[in-house]
Amino acid sequence: MRYYSHTNSLFIRGPFRAASTGMAGGIRSVPTLLVHAIPADSDPADREKTLDRIIAGEGLDQIFFGATSTVPVRHTCVLQYDFITVFISAGIGPEPSDPGRGIIIIVVSSQELDDAALLETIMVTAEAKVEALQAMNLSLSGTPADVIIAAGESGGDTGHRSAGRDTEAGRRVRAAVLHGIPKAIRRHDAPATEDRPAFFIFSRFKGDHWVEWTPEKCPYYPCHFKGQSCDFCYCPFYPCHDETLGQWAVGSNGNRVWNCAKCRLLHEPEVAAYFKQYPGASRQELMAFAKTLKR
Repeated sequence: MRYYSHTNSLFIRGPFRAASTGMAGGIRSVPTLLVHAIPADSDPADREKTLDRIIAGEGLDQIFFGATSTVPVRHTCVLQYDFITVFISAGIGPEPSDPGRGIIIIVVSSQELDDAALLETIMVTAEAKVEALQAMNLSLSGTPADVIIAAGESGGDTGHRSAGRDTEAGRRVRAAVLHGIPKAIRRHDAPATEDRPAFFIFSRFKGDHWVEWTPEKCPYYPCHFKGQSCDFCYCPFYPCHDETLGQWAVGSNGNRVWNCAKCRLLHEPEVAAYFKQYPGASRQELMAFAKTLKR
């Protein structure tokens, strides 16, 4: 999986088997998941066509799952918990008719999810969303604009036939949604001034709790080398499985995990700047660009 923002859109790319409750939803294999930010006064009838235009403009395959949101893409919260990554775009206005209302949640597993597990992921996500809203004393279970997309990367060496709330996948999804919903709503209500997304990373280095990463307060700098770029602290290509950049290691639960602690690719300032200028660049393109810097 990799993800990037461009043209008021969040693109999530990978070989996915996915399920969606949104426009043209269902269950199928797709290479792209998309959230596009639209003006609050946009014509609802035109939103599906808008997504088609965005995909075509990026030169991507027209097979995709997507959703529109009035929440700016830069306010998306990204939560990573082991093999689960959750993207949350959420805004709750003060009135039921407020055009800023809507919660978009995309759950991506780097491990395969069977079709039944995809549907269970949607169920767990919806349940956790309601629980999070109630904990905020919000008297609603969601909005008519809400969309949930669940996806698992195809071709992995680990698969899940179930993703209920008591499974490894379900527990991680539920924890991410419970933590992310209030963070995303508060970020929308009182938006930060910076343009980068908010990253909430579940860290076992500091115990079982959520840690918000910001470059200004990072306790690990420099984790690679002095003068490194931290714009992509949590790599959008992870796990790339490219053994010229990283290696397999044994995790705390005994499973194989991808370790990229020695990878410098996106920490090289010139490469990071190139990727920010060309967010659609592939990992191979960035590696080729990095080689030109060493000549």
